[in-house]
Amino acid sequence: MNLRRQAREIAIQYLYRCDLAGTEDLPVEEEISALPTAGQHAAAARPFAAELARGVIARRELLDEKIRHYAQNWSLERIAAVDRAILRLAIYELLFRDDIPPVVSINEAIDLAKNYSTADSGRFVNGILDRVKFELKRPLRTPAGTPPA
Repeated sequence: MNLRRQAREIAIQYLYRCDLAGTEDLPVEEEISALPTAGQHAAAARPFAAELARGVIARRELLDEKIRHYAQNWSLERIAAVDRAILRLAIYELLFRDDIPPVVSINEAIDLAKNYSTADSGRFVNGILDRVKFELKRPLRTPAGTPPA
């Protein structure tokens, strides 16, 4: 498994833990190192995981607003905590990480939802992220600023 996938898994676990604990002021690096699954991931993935987690936490209100807007007939509280963490991370990447192609963020989120949540979570996450991607003013298959081939 590549380092970025591992970093996303770590970030999701951290964000899930913060969501359930009701706190976001936990020291990111320390908490990531203390996760029960910390030994399953390469230590080299932790800095990117921490960067992603801090980005999500800093913009959580906006990310939650987007989820509420696009998750028709679903309150934020009704969405499974794992799915909320995955959606927050993916929407953060879509809106604020120009270095990550949007299709990569969407595909990673769908895979994470399939692996860590319910059988229907992949489709649910895909449906919301598909709507968010129409807000983007950048190419979907390449990082922003990449010259056309």
